[in-house]
Amino acid sequence: MSIKLDLYKVFCEVVKYRSFSNAAKSLYMTQPAISQSIMQLEEELKIRLFTRTPKGVIPTKEGQILFEYANSALNLIDVGEKKIEESRNLMVGELRIGVGDTISRYFLLPYLEEFHNEYPNINLRIINRTSLELCSLIKSGHVDMAICNLPIEDSTLKVRKLMDTHDIFVCGEKYKDKISVPLSFSEITKLPLILLEAKSNSRRYVEKYILSKGVRIEPEIELGSHDLLLEFARINLGISCVVKEFSEDYLEKEILYEVELAEKIPKRGIGVCFLKNVSLSPAATKFVEDLEKR
Repeated sequence: MSIKLDLYKVFCEVVKYRSFSNAAKSLYMTQPAISQSIMQLEEELKIRLFTRTPKGVIPTKEGQILFEYANSALNLIDVGEKKIEESRNLMVGELRIGVGDTISRYFLLPYLEEFHNEYPNINLRIINRTSLELCSLIKSGHVDMAICNLPIEDSTLKVRKLMDTHDIFVCGEKYKDKISVPLSFSEITKLPLILLEAKSNSRRYVEKYILSKGVRIEPEIELGSHDLLLEFARINLGISCVVKEFSEDYLEKEILYEVELAEKIPKRGIGVCFLKNVSLSPAATKFVEDLEKR
């Protein structure tokens, strides 16, 4: 449609006021400009829209039909603009976050609580998956962002690191006497190992690094959560590979003991990931800013 929206705004004002001069005052335009706009609209539509009377103008039958639709359309545009304004001011909206169970519990919860308290009208939708699965959810549009175990190697995603993490091995009382001296990776493999499932990013990172040293690790037990790694080590079922920052309570209370390694596994981290070429919503943008203030 080639007709400008401004012409319909002028038309609707003239219908409301039944007067070119009053419509001109309402729109801060001159009366000749109003008249010219109505003439242009009539020429575009090839129909007369107003009948002039001594008391002003009244819409023709066709003009009244057009007004009902044009005025509704303009009102809907106003509503849309107000909704956008509310979203920009975080008065309404939705925030969809993908995150793993462990990061949810040990990292994300305080941020969610603070954000919800500050913006209670923003609906929070949280989806729990592994880091690799979360990357797929970002690219399919099912989540706005994901908090993942790094590293994430995907050229379509932007990654911002939020904190460092360190992978360590821990054990319970039964194995305490076996870790009195630093152990090599080869020596570690001789102990019953408890690791996360092979599809987890944490497991892949540790396994890849140790393999780069010429050592292949074969776990006796594979588990689906970090908490289970801690608990299985506590009851002496083996040596668990865990994230140190998420195991502090067990270590400080000496429920578990860190296995000193002859060579430490390089640190990695937790980061927030989102699509590079897609703008975040106002709610998602604010949440990322809150995360980065940590």
